[in-house]
Amino acid sequence: MTINAPARYDLCIVGGGVNGCGIARDAAGRGLRLLLCEKDDLAQATSSASTKLFHGGLRYLEQYEFRLVREALKEREVLLSAMPHISWPMRFVLPHHQGLRPAWLLRLGLFIYDNLGGRKILPGTKTLDLGSDAVGAPLKDSFRKGFEYSDCWVEDSRLVVLNARDAADRGAEILTRTAFVSAEPDGDGWQVDLQDTETGGQRRINAKVLVNAAGPWVEEIARNRARLNTTEKIRLVRGSHIVVKKLFDHDRAYIFQHADGRVIFAIPYEQDFTLIGTTDADHEDLDKVECTQEEAMYLCDLASEYFEVPVQQTDIVHTYAGVRPLYDDGSMSATKATRDYVLKLERQGTAPILNVFGGKITTYRKLAEEAMEQMAPALPGLKPAWTAGKPLPGGDFAVDGVAALEDEVAALAPWLDARTKARLVRAYGTDAKRMLGQTKSPEDLGRDFGHGLTEVEVRWLMDREWARTTDDILWRRSKLGLRLTREEVDDLDQWMNSTRGDADRPEVA
Repeated sequence: MTINAPARYDLCIVGGGVNGCGIARDAAGRGLRLLLCEKDDLAQATSSASTKLFHGGLRYLEQYEFRLVREALKEREVLLSAMPHISWPMRFVLPHHQGLRPAWLLRLGLFIYDNLGGRKILPGTKTLDLGSDAVGAPLKDSFRKGFEYSDCWVEDSRLVVLNARDAADRGAEILTRTAFVSAEPDGDGWQVDLQDTETGGQRRINAKVLVNAAGPWVEEIARNRARLNTTEKIRLVRGSHIVVKKLFDHDRAYIFQHADGRVIFAIPYEQDFTLIGTTDADHEDLDKVECTQEEAMYLCDLASEYFEVPVQQTDIVHTYAGVRPLYDDGSMSATKATRDYVLKLERQGTAPILNVFGGKITTYRKLAEEAMEQMAPALPGLKPAWTAGKPLPGGDFAVDGVAALEDEVAALAPWLDARTKARLVRAYGTDAKRMLGQTKSPEDLGRDFGHGLTEVEVRWLMDREWARTTDDILWRRSKLGLRLTREEVDDLDQWMNSTRGDADRPEVA
């Protein structure tokens, strides 16, 4: 196999999760030439397995992580304004009981939570009578009082893809299914070898700075592939979730605390389901990341301590798990390990490498800004920070403008059913109009693979969002995997393979 003559970049970013794509977007907007490589699909690992919240982390106040909570709380509204299609405000209900701290102390903690980050858009905390409020109906009668506060929902994997899209629109080269093989110092920079995981083709590039944002693989990349003699370590902590049949009819979420101090959420999910999670368990084998039987049972049991109707394992329709690459701060338990991010700029000789440890999805943009600050000495003439308030693709409309945008889409494509129209607006924002712009009738959408997923949408995802497989589309670009039958998935797979084959096949003279 032939290795091409090296192309030169300012940055080579390893890892297509939220941190890698966030750094790529920030760097591309500052005029840097960069390449991002991801061995699988974008957001395939940790970044699509979160609880899908922009939140400050209420429980982190108990661990005195005030800087982390404050930064995350401030970021909620910055992010919400930049992506009103994939993120929206959500109210959380904390039922009070004797096993918790006194009600006055919880209310004080929520007052701090309300005000620590300079809240402007989101409503503040209020006290609830669970005996009269509809949110108390699904709960056991023993819960009489509760507190309701604000955080935000986010479609985590779409967040990653849209950051990659914006980076690409600004000149970044985004390579999925491309493994980082190795790197060697080359003067003041790096010589990097990459490999296409589908074809086996190899490529060599040069980069001034190597950014190791490989998530759970960050330590392995640093030690074994960049051969860096680093002392930094990560702690792998697995978080598992279950998706069950819809447990309640309102649009508010719950936060439940167990006697062991852990908290879980029960969140309205994809209209017909409830998402319950997460767990905290130390993890070792990155080739096997799944919600265990014990974790699923734990989540069912804890939720059943609160809900009047017990949550049974037979209610589970889907499970998922992700591994958080937390910075190893020596904590005794996985629950108490810091969720803050740590950036370490090190050198192999004179070649700089930035290793990214930990982080929360809520602070990915701030992490990217700090990463650029640390790399600035190696990147002369770096332009200033710019991402605050700048919308992601499709997010160029008002925070409260979803209903109006749905009306515009309905006028453009009146044949769409209400559920598909709402899904397209929430997934693509104003890009939904661009996607549908050339269609004049339902027939122009092409084949419907089920639940409103049509050829037009699939082509958009393959052409603009790096989708290669049905899993890319059904579990990361959407959550339609919860709905399509096995036959419908097979039909989509065959169509994608034939379409990709046509696109890849060279023209015959």
